[in-house]
Amino acid sequence: MAVERTFSMIKPDATRDNLTGKITARLEENGLRVVASKRVWMSRKQAEGFYAVHSARGFFNELCEFMSSGPTVVQVLEGENAILKNREIMGATDPSKAAVGTIRRDFAKSIGENAVHGSDAPETAKQEIAYWFSELEIVG
Repeated sequence: MAVERTFSMIKPDATRDNLTGKITARLEENGLRVVASKRVWMSRKQAEGFYAVHSARGFFNELCEFMSSGPTVVQVLEGENAILKNREIMGATDPSKAAVGTIRRDFAKSIGENAVHGSDAPETAKQEIAYWFSELEIVG
């Protein structure tokens, strides 16, 4: 197994509900290490840039509006198979279909307000990390 890095975001619904510490603890308890973290209130333009891959989809405007509605916590996680592990800890996008004990099952309100985001592949992780962090901000 390889040690890798992935991107993780705690979304505005979860920061609004003061769940940042609980979510970060859940990640760390499951073997992921936070090597960079910052709280940001993204602008609409930043949200559009970050979610550009979804720009042609019907939910794009609503997504960008939500993501710029309050602070988020952006993080770089490191660990064995970090991408897959983070996705397992997060759970399914639809919290009603997420496994018991996952972040989304325990903390998400809906498909739209699902508490967290995580990279789905090595290429995506690299792009998403670079969107929010310089190499100097990542301390492994």
